[in-house]
Amino acid sequence: MPNIAILGAQWGDESKGKTTDFLAEKADIVARYQGGDNAGHTIVIGDEKYILHLLPSGILQPHTVNVIGNGVVINLETLFAEINELVARGIEVGGRLKISSRAHLILPYHKIMESWDDLGSGLKIGTTSRGIGPTYVDKMNRHSGIRVADLLEFDLFQKKFDFNLEAKDYVLNQIGGEIDRNALLEKYYEYAQQLAPYVIDTPEFMHREMKSGKQVLFEGAQGTMLDIDFGTYPYVTSSNTTVGAVCTGLGVAPKAIDHVLGVSKAYVTRVGGGPFPTEMPPDLDEEIRRIGEEYGATTQRPRRCGWLDLVALRYATQINGFTGIVLTKFDVLDGLDEIQICVAYQRDGEEVSAFPANLRTLAECEPVYETLPGWKQSTADVRRYEDLPTNAKRYISYVAEFLDVPIVMASVGKDRAQTVICDSDFLSSD
Repeated sequence: MPNIAILGAQWGDESKGKTTDFLAEKADIVARYQGGDNAGHTIVIGDEKYILHLLPSGILQPHTVNVIGNGVVINLETLFAEINELVARGIEVGGRLKISSRAHLILPYHKIMESWDDLGSGLKIGTTSRGIGPTYVDKMNRHSGIRVADLLEFDLFQKKFDFNLEAKDYVLNQIGGEIDRNALLEKYYEYAQQLAPYVIDTPEFMHREMKSGKQVLFEGAQGTMLDIDFGTYPYVTSSNTTVGAVCTGLGVAPKAIDHVLGVSKAYVTRVGGGPFPTEMPPDLDEEIRRIGEEYGATTQRPRRCGWLDLVALRYATQINGFTGIVLTKFDVLDGLDEIQICVAYQRDGEEVSAFPANLRTLAECEPVYETLPGWKQSTADVRRYEDLPTNAKRYISYVAEFLDVPIVMASVGKDRAQTVICDSDFLSSD
């Protein structure tokens, strides 16, 4: 199997975890390159359900090595809770997890800082309140960032920690955030001992393994429309979620990526505020949310549901250079008589040719829909593309032709096995 980057093509929550888990059967390494424990990758295997926030989704395939790259920000409390839960459920983690020495750490004061940011700006972005943004701020500030390598040199960690407590003292006092310095230092000293066996130099490891012929899946979190540069700013996440982050978040060259796989729902959802051109009317929105169980894996917040937006998906395709697309939650549309697809925007009677950077412009855009007939039968038990209903194949063909990108897989249920391969050549080419 070629080396494949797996990216969210929408506003996150596209079932990237299931896609990565499914493809990891044929991979040697699964490497996560950005985001933090604001991610929520849900994987269902038979009667077992797993929700991962930091660990790469390949961890459930027993033969894979899983890497957390330097582009990820790590909450150690979440990390060890996930490790302990998987071990308790019989999943070996031990020598199968590698963590970059250059990854930055989320500290308790980062969560407090995020609360302060939300209160101070008055802008309800809809963050997960996990301290992700303030950690990336400290990383870019350089004086304040604390990396895994610092934690392993504990005297350096303590020096940087004390500097941060003093620098952030005003905000912590304003919002009533109390940090017990001694207790926290004791806790993080224990974390340092637990973390040490997992820590590696990621670029050296990745290059050595790829040179030896190992197959890699590069796993992203969130989605293209939440990218800090190219998403619907400021209603975005705090990292680059697009394909360039693979290189900067793991220390690999662009030529290491053979294929870029965009994961998109057969419809679209988003959490939190911001313009959403194809948002469904309330009754249908609620029905799709119920059928698709559209609630955040990390926060349990209800997701807003909309028709598939091909304007936004074409934009994501251009930015990332998708060589293939996965359509997930295909089965959620099984019962609909008709299915709408947004093929263009109009504003003041004129067509908008590019996805707008200005949110006021985006909010004023009206979707132009193409209506396709539904297939009105269950796809949950389908495993071959040939066995899909005729109108379901018509839907897939329409999307592929519009984007000029093949649809390589379709997910027809939550379970790992509920996957239809639409283009078998994609997974075997190089």
